[in-house]
Amino acid sequence: MSLVTTKNMFEKSIAEKFAVGAFNINNMEFVQGIMDAAAEENSPVILQTSSSALKYARIPYLRKMIEAGLEEHDIPVALHLDHGPDFETCKLCVDNGYTSVMFDGSKYDFKKNIELTKQVVDYAHEHGVVVEAELGKLAGVEDDVNVAENDAMYTDPEQALEFVQRTGCDSLAIAIGTSHGAYKFKGEARLRFDILEKVKELMPNVPIVLHGASTVIPEYVEMCNKYGGYMPGAKGVPDEMLHEASMRGVSKINVDTDLRLAMTAAIRKVFVETPEQFDPRKYLGPGRDFIKETVKHKIRDVFGSSNKA
Repeated sequence: MSLVTTKNMFEKSIAEKFAVGAFNINNMEFVQGIMDAAAEENSPVILQTSSSALKYARIPYLRKMIEAGLEEHDIPVALHLDHGPDFETCKLCVDNGYTSVMFDGSKYDFKKNIELTKQVVDYAHEHGVVVEAELGKLAGVEDDVNVAENDAMYTDPEQALEFVQRTGCDSLAIAIGTSHGAYKFKGEARLRFDILEKVKELMPNVPIVLHGASTVIPEYVEMCNKYGGYMPGAKGVPDEMLHEASMRGVSKINVDTDLRLAMTAAIRKVFVETPEQFDPRKYLGPGRDFIKETVKHKIRDVFGSSNKA
């Protein structure tokens, strides 16, 4: 199967009330772990790269690794740019075979965000590529995304409707309380489902996206700390809340931190238990296995996309 856009994935997710997992990739082990998991669960999947991943792994390598995966697995796979910072980065990905791009104009005021998003939408649509945009600001730090907690801003549903109508974007990332990175909540986790409900009431057929939605899996945090890491107080969005979001109309849920934790926990464990080990396959392999199990859990138990390919 060739790469696809997210259009059919999201139409099905809205109709059948499940979410499609969007997993960030950086190297071969991430690609293999994610695609193997999605294939075993017979699930559609979105592989996404940040602008930092583009610099680290480079587009030709990222694209060819996914194409290799498609030779092994017959499932719907979209290649997506996560948090595109500008028109040039979005254009680069459109021109190099991406089937979906996100332009993140959330740092701009409403009018400027519309203007810049519309520019990306016009170019992408001319080339058959779909566009995700963002309205509202998430706190936290992940790759090039860095927003202070006091600058975070919930999405206004009425503004969201106007934004989609004026930009023509295909999906919209909204802010309802999630945040980037491994330290999402200081107190008890809470998401504004009332905002999500109002957005879906106004735009029932527009796919909604949640960023900053890793669970920050406690077992992996504990394993990282046990084997020499230092992540005090790391806390994410509970699985139950993410499952509820998928049932309430969220079509795409982003996962990055959980995959990093899975890889890092496995590597740390190998290094501590077998300090004589220097073959990368012996520690990257377990990391790939942890990623695969993490993705299978998300698909099956949280997003509800098993057997939706």
